[in-house]
Parts: sequence; C-alpha cells; structure tokens
Amino acid sequence: MSYLMPPRVPRSVELPPRQALHAGSTQVLVVGGGPAGIGAALGAANAGAQVTLVERYGFLGGNATAALVMPLMSFHNEVKQAVAGDSARLLPPDHGEGEPVVGGVLWVLLEQLVRAGAAIRPSLDTGYTVPFDAELFKLVLYEMLETHEVRTLLHAFASGVCQAPDDRVRAVFETKSGPVVIDADVIVDCTGDGDIAAAAGAAYEIGRPEDGWTQPMTLMFRMVRFDHEGFAAYARSHPDQWKGVHGLWDLVRAATDAGELDLPREDMLFFATPNTGEVAVNSTRVTEVLGTSVWDLTRAEFTAHRQMAQIARFLRSRVPGFADSYVVQSGVQVGVRETRRIVGEYQLTGEDVLTARKFGDVIARGAYPVDIHNPSGRGTTLKRVPRGESYDIPLRCLFPREVNRVLVAGRCISGDHVAHSSYRVMPISMATGQAAGVCAALAVAQGQRPPDIPANAVQEELRSQGARLH
Repeated sequence: MSYLMPPRVPRSVELPPRQALHAGSTQVLVVGGGPAGIGAALGAANAGAQVTLVERYGFLGGNATAALVMPLMSFHNEVKQAVAGDSARLLPPDHGEGEPVVGGVLWVLLEQLVRAGAAIRPSLDTGYTVPFDAELFKLVLYEMLETHEVRTLLHAFASGVCQAPDDRVRAVFETKSGPVVIDADVIVDCTGDGDIAAAAGAAYEIGRPEDGWTQPMTLMFRMVRFDHEGFAAYARSHPDQWKGVHGLWDLVRAATDAGELDLPREDMLFFATPNTGEVAVNSTRVTEVLGTSVWDLTRAEFTAHRQMAQIARFLRSRVPGFADSYVVQSGVQVGVRETRRIVGEYQLTGEDVLTARKFGDVIARGAYPVDIHNPSGRGTTLKRVPRGESYDIPLRCLFPREVNRVLVAGRCISGDHVAHSSYRVMPISMATGQAAGVCAALAVAQGQRPPDIPANAVQEELRSQGARLH
C-alpha cells in the first residue's frame, strides 16, 4: 500500500500555543470561492456590504474549475416533453423546453462567460446545460469580484472559528505565511463541506440514513484530439449503445470481461465542451469514501487516477473517435459530491423536492432531478421533479441551529440525503449562496443576527438583484 493509512489506535498529542497574524476585519466573510461563494460574495456586495472572500486554492470556481465538473447542469423546469434528437451530440437529450428557475448572479456569470467565448448559452440544443471552458471560467470570476470590490485572499485553508471581540466571529486560516485570522460580523460558509459551521459547533448529518455512506467521488478529466464525427457515426449505427451523454454498455462489458476495466459502474459518461475536439469525461467512481477524511481522500485520489488511466486506454483502444485522443487535464482534486449536511432550522426533504413543495420564506428554487449515484456500487437513481414545476428552498435551510453569525450555502445547506442529490448542483448552489450573502448583508446593516432578518426583506433584495422566486 503506497499511501498512508489511518493509525489503528488513535492517539492525540498536545500542540504548543501559537500566534496568528490578524489580517483585519470585514462585514461579511465568505469562505470558499466556488459557485456558492461567488453567489454569496456578489449578493452581499450588491446589498451594500463590505465583503472579503477567502479561497483555499490559487484560483476561483470550486468544483467547476478545481474538479472540472462540467457542464453546469440544467436549472430550467421542463414544461414540454423532450423530443428525440441527435443522440450523438454529447449533451443531455432528455430535458425538454422550460423556463429558468434560477436567476440573479448566475445569469450575470453566464452573460460574461458567453461574451468571453467561455460558455454556450443554455437552450434546447444543449439540453439546457451550459458547457464551459474551465480556464476562462477562472478569469471571468476574477473580473467579477474586482468589479464588485470584493477583497480576495487565495491559498488560505479554513481551519477553525472562534469568538472575536465586539460580538464578532473570527475565522482561522492556514497559509504559507503562517496562521491568519479575519474577524467578521457574519460568516457565510461556502466550503461545500460545512467546515466553518461544523467548527462553530453546528450539528450535521453525513450520508444516507441506513449506513452513512455518501455519494461516490469522481475524478473528472478532459480528453483532446477527439474525433466527434467518428464517434457520432458509431453512436448512430448503435442506437441502443449510446443515450446522449452515456452508454457503451457492450464495449464496457467486453473490456471488463477481458480484464481491461475494473470500475464500479456499468457505462461511460462524457460531455461536449465549447472546444472542438474535446470531451469532459465523468466515468471514474470511488465508493465508500468520506470527503471529510484525509485518509479516504488520499485513497480516493490513488484509486481514481488508476481508473482514469484504465478509461483512457479503453476509449483509445475500443471506442471509435478516440484512437488519437489523450488526457490533457484531470481535476486538481477528486470531485466530492456529498459530505456534511448542516442541520438547520428547516431540513429540506426528498419529498419536498419530488412534490415541488413551496415555502413562504423561499430564497431559491430548483428543478434538477433527484440524482443519486449509488454510494456502494453500480447504478444511479434518477427521479424527476413534476413537469413544469420547481421546488422552493426556504431561508431557514441556511441557518445552522444554535450557531450565531454563521450561514451556510451550497451543497452543505440543511437537507436530507435525497434532497441533497438535487440541490447540490452548481446553479442551485449559486442561488443559495446569493441568498445567504444578501441575508448576511442585511443583518450587518441592521445590527441583527441573520435569523432575525425577515424573509420578505431578503426576498425583496434578491428580486432587486434579479433572483427568480415565485
């Protein structure tokens, strides 16, 4: 075994006290620069707050750029049934015409990505997904934060939180310059894993109720020199073997029987990007690992990279259109779908999602299906929201119970395992981020705790920023 295993008998040791550099104060501190964090930072800034955003990597974008999770999934309700089209276009064919249920910061981002030639607008032709270029995505986010005067610190990993003077909250970051602390009136936790909220004492749940296992991890990667026409010819002549973005069941089975593939999934999944001759491959799967365990994350990286090498060889040797292709980039880290779900004042349920439930304190909406990749093996569960409908996410899902001055946004908001599988996608994460940022800014302006801000005040500000509520 070439990676370090956890100790068989855990043993704690005392560390010496240390001092940290005080990097200043801010009204709203956003921790995490992924889609939720960008939504929170711009939502708070547009509501008049002084905002600081801190990101662990040397770039912004979170799973969109660090883990190469692409495209942006559909954020439209499905008003009309999808009509069968070209199954070889490498974009989802099964989402019919609909209206966007997410607006606000997401659309500001999309417009800038399109202007930069970094994305394709969502439409029936794209299955209402948004293919994007990850490198240009980073640049557009830099420009958006600069335009909104959001102060940004990169290469800083959040490691703790404590009480600061004057009823403020203090976040601790590990950096190459040593520990750094920043004080804030309100923190918005956009870490994806709920790191800040958990460190502040918030209760949380992990995984499915029966065994605690989370959805599997996936290392995304990009392949270039892909011959789309060569692949399309195969897909069209084998309509039972390719369904828009996934398939190749017979080829996968043959390679598995020959000992060339050893994957806990039965098909290949890949998407077109805005770039000619390129595909984003979403076919590795690492099960029964937890994204809050350094030991599991290490094992997942080793396993996923070995799977990536198998998949690349399989595609080149067995799949038409890939003979000259190669892996040009893999994610900076393995993609994590699910970790902590912070227990909030309301927990969104799978039933809420699948019955398109509405709430008086709605601050975001979703229409993405329940999409659960089997936590312990092959298969994916997919259940759709009722046709033409969307579900509401209430403001209460952003408030950790019994924790003051910390809100959560993105995939760590309060919900159960089933609901999480829908609201975890990036467009919805950006919407909950924008709402959390607005609520934080209003709390600062009024000198109150976030849970004391009336939902209608948050809704009014969100609407003024272009959010789509009822």
